[in-house]
Amino acid sequence: MNRWDSTPVIRFFGGRKLLYILGVLLIVGLNILVYSNVGFIFDPFLIFVQTVALPLILSVVVYYLLRPIINLLESWRVKRIWGILITLLALVGLITLMVVLIIPFLEKQLISLAEELPRYLRDLINTTDQWLRNSMFSGYYTNLFEDADGVLNQLPDYISSYASQTVEGITSIITTVTNVVVAIVTLPFILFYLLKDGHHLPETIIKLFPPKTRSEVTSVFKGIDHQLSAYIQGQIIVSFCIGIMMYIGFLIIGLEYALLLAAIASVTSVVPYLGPVIAITPALIISIVTSPFMVLKLLFVWTVVQLLEGKFISPQIMGKSLHIHPVTIIFVLLTAGHLFGVVGIILAIPGYAILKVFVTHMFLWFQRRYNRFVEEEHQYSIDNSK
Repeated sequence: MNRWDSTPVIRFFGGRKLLYILGVLLIVGLNILVYSNVGFIFDPFLIFVQTVALPLILSVVVYYLLRPIINLLESWRVKRIWGILITLLALVGLITLMVVLIIPFLEKQLISLAEELPRYLRDLINTTDQWLRNSMFSGYYTNLFEDADGVLNQLPDYISSYASQTVEGITSIITTVTNVVVAIVTLPFILFYLLKDGHHLPETIIKLFPPKTRSEVTSVFKGIDHQLSAYIQGQIIVSFCIGIMMYIGFLIIGLEYALLLAAIASVTSVVPYLGPVIAITPALIISIVTSPFMVLKLLFVWTVVQLLEGKFISPQIMGKSLHIHPVTIIFVLLTAGHLFGVVGIILAIPGYAILKVFVTHMFLWFQRRYNRFVEEEHQYSIDNSK
């Protein structure tokens, strides 16, 4: 045993391979340093990625929703191309039906809520103000109110200082609207080719790797495909169930704007932990203004729905496919939200699941290729016992 293999720690990291690993890490660090100084060269590539990211993400989501239907039709001896056309036509018909029947009603409720929202907020502020003035916190509240008056007096100065950013804000809005329009226009074309040739894409990519590594790459692709499929399909079904239960509960307690509030709860539920808090906020404002008893009824409905979703619906539909600890989910959501905003929060969990699959397989591959610590340690124990 040479000097590189003289200690268990070095043997655990691969013995003489340790120097090679440190060299690789040094090269990676140098590449990061160079990129940080010449990153402007990659700006066109980043703009391209930002442009195609939204339609590609939407296409992938719809692909995983429609793929089981396409595979089912193909098992019924329907040609894949015809199955895709039939499914897309059915999807267009369903969207048209929703636009004709449901969207106008939601639009009316949204307009009505937007008109009534100032009154709800004013009543909420007045109710909260009266309660705080008559509570044990009245002294602190008075001091805070005086500080708020000082801030309000300086408000014109703040407005004038930020007025120059209006043009930038308008430009950002126009860019966002343009990206959404491009995503909607290109979505059907990307989706069609994903459904038609998506199952051949991993095979094509795997052929680019050396033959001895293709089994590992295949395992990575299968793991990523399983994680994405389980998460997207399960999350859509869970969100739909939450929307239905919320709507029924709001109708039972007689809460105004039941369908709109249930739709908001259904959409925001795609964000774990934070989604339910966002969903209950507008309903809570309306219920506080309505009556204290309505608040109790709302909290009861919200608690029942969360218990049903957490104890019965999600375990049955989502299962344990992601294997992510709740604390890890919270940290991932907070970090992704801070770095990438709302989009980061939505994509944080599937992105983390994909990264986890990749890192897990890379670590296992590293162990099998370089780490002979278990065998060597066993032999070392035998030699010492003699």
